[in-house]
Amino acid sequence: MIIVLRPNITKKAEKEILSEIRKLGYKPHVMRGVSRTVIGAIGDEQTHHTLETLTAFEQVESVTPIQKRYKLVSREAHAEDSTITLPNGAVIGGKELVVMAGPCSVEDEKQLMTTAEAVAEAGAKVLRGGAFKPRTSPYEFQGLGEKGLKLLAKARKATGLPIITELLSENHADMVAEYADVLQIGTRNAQNFQLLIAAAKTGKPVLLKRGMAQRIEEWLLAGEYVLSNNNPGLMFCERGIRTFETFTRNTLDLSAIPILKRASHCPVVIDPSQGSGRADLVAAMCKGAVAMGADSLLIEVHPNPAEAWSDGAQQLSLDGFKDLMLELEPFKAAAGRE
Repeated sequence: MIIVLRPNITKKAEKEILSEIRKLGYKPHVMRGVSRTVIGAIGDEQTHHTLETLTAFEQVESVTPIQKRYKLVSREAHAEDSTITLPNGAVIGGKELVVMAGPCSVEDEKQLMTTAEAVAEAGAKVLRGGAFKPRTSPYEFQGLGEKGLKLLAKARKATGLPIITELLSENHADMVAEYADVLQIGTRNAQNFQLLIAAAKTGKPVLLKRGMAQRIEEWLLAGEYVLSNNNPGLMFCERGIRTFETFTRNTLDLSAIPILKRASHCPVVIDPSQGSGRADLVAAMCKGAVAMGADSLLIEVHPNPAEAWSDGAQQLSLDGFKDLMLELEPFKAAAGRE
């Protein structure tokens, strides 16, 4: 930590600050300049107090951490890109662009099996589908629950596609993990830390979506809860943030891709369906995401979006998804993806 003192600090005040630094477990190193005194506090910021409370001293101008607060997700801890290998051999974070696709909600067996077979044939490597749905209104469809999980497992057996589905409750962690290959933590739970811990402890890979009003540092720190609970299978998913714009459901922040790639070793996933809320924008958002280095795409697909039980406006038709997969080929090649 670097502590900058205000000009003309008294010797007594400086001694009090140095004493407090030692009390908190750090070794102070004083550097005196022409107009400022700077103290370098040497110690393990992961196990000791961060010293930010030193600003309570009137003569402390600022306190700056040297280490990043998100230690395990950062490239300082792990310089190489992390990869996550799924049961079908797909590797997220490697050379291949892994596409996850399927309906927003599992509605019935016919809808799910039709979608699963179509996305598998078009080249998707993971089947997505919501069994538990966090809806803004309590009167909207909340998902089929365990029945939906069983249908997803049946679709996995038929197609060979691993399953990603959302975990909403700590109480459901073991049950959802029994069926799912990847656990998704949605935007409303992005800082539900006990849920993140419960998800991590299942041992299944965790896809952490960005909170709808979450700063990137907060998102990285939320991911720290997964890695710090001995689960290396963390993916960050940008799904759009809430802004003043009303033309789209959310504002998909593609700048998060290079930022996360620089700050973290974990794979980066883009959800263009939630990110825009408009099916007619999904293809463009996917192309931009691939060009900017995304490792994976999470796309909503439905046999008949007009009849979807949730979020029909943002779901691609089966033919639309097939066309998109073909359109992505030159962008994958340009980005060095397989």
